Amino acid sequence: MSANDALISLQGVRKIYKTKAGPLEVLKGVDFQVGKGEFVAIVGPSGSGKSTMINMITGIDRPTEGEVHVAGQRLTKMGENQVAKWRGKNVGVVFQFFQLLPTLTVIENVMMPMNYVGTYTGQRQQRAMELLERVDLPDVANKYPSQISGGQQQRAAIARALANEPSVLVGDEPTGNLDTVSAALVFQLFEELVANGTTIVMVTHDKDLAGQVPRVVEVRDGRILSAAEVDQRLVSKA
Repeated sequence: MSANDALISLQGVRKIYKTKAGPLEVLKGVDFQVGKGEFVAIVGPSGSGKSTMINMITGIDRPTEGEVHVAGQRLTKMGENQVAKWRGKNVGVVFQFFQLLPTLTVIENVMMPMNYVGTYTGQRQQRAMELLERVDLPDVANKYPSQISGGQQQRAAIARALANEPSVLVGDEPTGNLDTVSAALVFQLFEELVANGTTIVMVTHDKDLAGQVPRVVEVRDGRILSAAEVDQRLVSKA
């Protein structure tokens, strides 16, 4: 797939952080493309650069070198406020620890992205309720996050991520804090979303989960392993 055809494109992306011990290069010239409607899992050991790649896609972080294009926008040339507004409309993010606001009810949490970017004026509560029905949570709409289970909180977080009909959904260890049953329900939701045209990029340590994703990308020491390198590593372990 060429960069021009991709919905998500990282080209020659390097990320260097300044530390007390000196420069730390987390991404080392990463090239990564994702087509519209793809479901991609990013795997690799802790510290390999997986979450930094996710942060590039969402615009939460900026590359030291290289280009990032997502949903028709060149993120590397946008200001902080522009990126924040763009992200609110175009990218949904699902975190490992849910990050629902504890002082808001579940439905208020789902409405929050709409309030932030000014979408669905006059219809936000209705839209939020439709999303909670979609993730099978209409009965907890008026409860607070502390009053529902972890699996329910993550499904509520997915509903929140979908509030503004994003073209891209990003998950950073979205099942990492869930039991097996809840993780399976979340993964089933992701499969349904992809079937309906949503593009999903998910970081995971769960090998069983990654094995169910159509495309898996492995990151090691700040770069994406080629298919030949993955095959060779598997042979050496056998």
